Amino acid sequence: MKPMNVLYIMSDQHQGKASGCYGHDFIQTPNIDRLAASGTRFTRAFTNSAICVPARAALATGKHVHQTAYWDNGHPYEGKTKAWHHMLKENGASATSIGKLHFRNDTDDTGFEEQIIPMHVVEGKGDARGCIKRPMTGPMKESGTMTQCGPGDSPYLEYDGKIANKACEWLQAKAASPNKDPFCAFVSFVCPHPPYIAPQELYDIYDKMEMPMPKMRDPEVEYHPWIKKSQWMRNYDDFVTEESLPILMKSYYGTTSYLDSNIGKVLAALEQTGLRDSTIVIYTSDHGENLGTRRLWGKSNMYEESSAIPLIVSTSKIKATRCDTPVSLLDLSETIVDHFGAESPNNGPGQSLYDIAKNSFDESRIIFSEYHAASSVSGAYMIRKNKWKYIYYEGFEPELFDLENDPEEINNLSKDPKFFNILNELNRDLQNICDPKETNELAFKDQDAMIERYGGIEEAKKLGANAATPPPKT
Repeated sequence: MKPMNVLYIMSDQHQGKASGCYGHDFIQTPNIDRLAASGTRFTRAFTNSAICVPARAALATGKHVHQTAYWDNGHPYEGKTKAWHHMLKENGASATSIGKLHFRNDTDDTGFEEQIIPMHVVEGKGDARGCIKRPMTGPMKESGTMTQCGPGDSPYLEYDGKIANKACEWLQAKAASPNKDPFCAFVSFVCPHPPYIAPQELYDIYDKMEMPMPKMRDPEVEYHPWIKKSQWMRNYDDFVTEESLPILMKSYYGTTSYLDSNIGKVLAALEQTGLRDSTIVIYTSDHGENLGTRRLWGKSNMYEESSAIPLIVSTSKIKATRCDTPVSLLDLSETIVDHFGAESPNNGPGQSLYDIAKNSFDESRIIFSEYHAASSVSGAYMIRKNKWKYIYYEGFEPELFDLENDPEEINNLSKDPKFFNILNELNRDLQNICDPKETNELAFKDQDAMIERYGGIEEAKKLGANAATPPPKT
């Protein structure tokens, strides 16, 4: 059997449940749904850090964030820790990236044969401002992200259109050289990451609908103290009004449908070039989006809206299947090297999705996520195992949720004596992965050192912003 190509499509900030194939009530994602109809949909997939740079570094290296020290959006991946892209090159294969990478720059050796219109962190430094923790920077006084929303155009919409076009051209060129070795293309879109601006025709689809109110926004809701700190620093919700809330939501769903339309263009090119039957298509995102839940916007926490992601592995000839065993971005790194017969880049804890999907549900499998980046007063850690989610906040009380009976994470069980045994079990699982207190101090130490290198807190405040990374000038 001829080895298969891999087309790996990634998005940015696509909430795990915001696709038709994941059961969303009204969102229109026909192309993502089509992938799920011809592949395996992983129902419990998670990021390893709910923010762009560390999530993408974890995906590249197959290692946890604390193992590589790519803590936040100010510590971008620079190729020093080997990535799956390096391993393909060492195995005689190669990978090409098209679109967003969010690494340090395009001159570091990160293992890609070619980077086509890549997006990297600003000036190779990224968000130093988000690394200021002791003390935390204060709330925002204004936010264009939250006030400039609705139908229209944006640099991100234009950039994604260019990514889709470049991907189609690249596939056409590959089809013109059919005797080449199997390819690996990493096509990385930036939508539905804010700005919350959607193309008019897609916004109009949702403008006719009444948007559901995000959960846990009532004044009487008592938020976890760690979350209160996050709300205080990244106070996006302060700029949301009764009128703008549904506009923001419609815009997010519209940009998600725009992402889907660009995925459709790439899939059409794959079919038109005759490459579909010889290509495995993988789709996922780097993290989710809170979308107003708990008065939070963006990502940056361990709740499902932020940490759960879509993940689909599709061929052209199999019927839809689902896999309920928990998985993460680390498993994707192992899947790629497994597919091409290469060695694991770092012998990380991930496992090939091919093997996971073949086996029955693994109730003992643990997925671990951690967060040390912007708006976090201390490190936050998540253990996802069987039906349980355990969230440990350094310096604060933990949270425990039974996601089988409480999928919306409303009832924190951590103080209920009936669940102390499972609480202790999950805490032991966490301690077996890392010492959360020690890891928290390591992150602080590296962040403090970075701020000092840039000339202190006042200078670091000028590096990085509350707005998104601008796309490359192409």
